[in-house]
Amino acid sequence: MPHPTNPFNFGDIAVDEGFTDRERDLAELEADIRNGQNVVVFAPRRYGKSSLIWRAAQSLTASDEALIAQVDLMRVATKEQLASKLSQAIYDGVATPLLRARDRAARIFESLRVRPMVTVEPMTGNFSFSFSGGHDAGDVDATLERLFELPAELAAERGRRVALVFDEFQEVIALDPRLPALMRAVFQTQPDVAHVYLGSKRSMMRTLFNDVNEPFWRSARQMELGPIPAIEFGEFISHRFESTGKRIAAGRVDGILAMTGCHPYGTQELCYALWEETDGEVTDAAVERALDRVLRAENAHFTYVWDTIPRTQRMVLQALAVEPAGRPLSDEYRARHGLPAPSSVQRAIGELVDSELVMRHGRGSYTIFEPFLAEWVRRFAA
Repeated sequence: MPHPTNPFNFGDIAVDEGFTDRERDLAELEADIRNGQNVVVFAPRRYGKSSLIWRAAQSLTASDEALIAQVDLMRVATKEQLASKLSQAIYDGVATPLLRARDRAARIFESLRVRPMVTVEPMTGNFSFSFSGGHDAGDVDATLERLFELPAELAAERGRRVALVFDEFQEVIALDPRLPALMRAVFQTQPDVAHVYLGSKRSMMRTLFNDVNEPFWRSARQMELGPIPAIEFGEFISHRFESTGKRIAAGRVDGILAMTGCHPYGTQELCYALWEETDGEVTDAAVERALDRVLRAENAHFTYVWDTIPRTQRMVLQALAVEPAGRPLSDEYRARHGLPAPSSVQRAIGELVDSELVMRHGRGSYTIFEPFLAEWVRRFAA
């Protein structure tokens, strides 16, 4: 009899049964796309933004309700690369389904100021597109502007709903600070296209969409993903164990979620290790072994973080690891943990929050947000 496969998944996009809850968020996002509503999705890293839009795209394309073109800006270093990725996304997600013929779909790019180099895969006949560097900046901008216009034109010609999705949208600033103005100038004339913006650097995303001086000010409905509710996450964990012939008591599920704070990635990571450490019934010893396994796996990442942050940030993390949900700016807290002057602590906390290692709560309290970092600090950096 074949050995069962581990039912938990982390690091990749969660698909099918690996997609955990988010049913309300999913329904809202699908409705936004069907209605041509622009939406910006804020969430910390590894919180499931990409999984959410992938699931929405899977559902809408399967039901023939919308065509989706997706571009990951984290994988783009130049505007020429953006043009390449955008061309490929439009060709794959919009032009080919609409025009039904690969060569006809490829001809839509003949109107570009800078034409892409087209490569045909001999085995499949698939087209790929790339733009070389060295072109005049104005020609590249004109090419991008035309690419931004194409999805709406293709959709209007055939009466179809289209969504243009940008993952890690805040990276557009690094490409060219003027690019948001160009994009907004085009997108505001496309009421029938849903523009979806995903971003993990929340402070930058909030500035882009909430600052009155920014081109995208109030241009999209805002959706912020929080932790997955404990009840739904607990049911998911129990079911995944039981579906592979293993058992976990409700109390231990609660303990896992308390340990991870219902963080989507962290919870799946710990449950993956716990499943591997369990033969039949989950035990306290198995939970401890699983946590040890996770900390070993994360050690290189946490060591890098620790080695690259200043001394005051390290001191704040040490204090929060010992006394979570504390108020590091108060005189009593600083005295208990030997922290420096309030101004230094405040600057360190701001930097930790911006890097999403620490999260702010009400009344000046903070906790370590990165899953398992607090435990790592207690064990190895105290």
